[in-house]
Amino acid sequence: MNQENFNNSIKVQDIMTRTLITVNPDTTAIQVAKMMEQGRIGAVIVKDGDDLVGIVTDRDYATKVAANNLSLDTAVGKIMSSPLITINHDEPITAAAEMMASKKIRKLAVSNNGKITGIITSTDLVKQLAK
Repeated sequence: MNQENFNNSIKVQDIMTRTLITVNPDTTAIQVAKMMEQGRIGAVIVKDGDDLVGIVTDRDYATKVAANNLSLDTAVGKIMSSPLITINHDEPITAAAEMMASKKIRKLAVSNNGKITGIITSTDLVKQLAK
């Protein structure tokens, strides 16, 4: 099996992170930053009631909070990336890589029958390719 066929046989669900941390849009930027530091993660999902409305990433802090000198008490609903971009859990990892490249993002929420079940990152893809 060549490398391309091998990578097409690996599905998003095989390498995604299943642990999701969600916050509401009113959570402050500093609260989320502390969660990300303690959890050693680069993103949290923003949930408004039952609706997943966005994602806050480490990059959002650099490009929105720091670059614009926003208060750390700013609600993450104001700095999140939205809408939440998703990929189906049974897509090949090559599809995830292509979507990240075309949308210029590094994290995708993973869905299964419309429900978010995990997150896949560019780091997950690199780790898989390095095996």
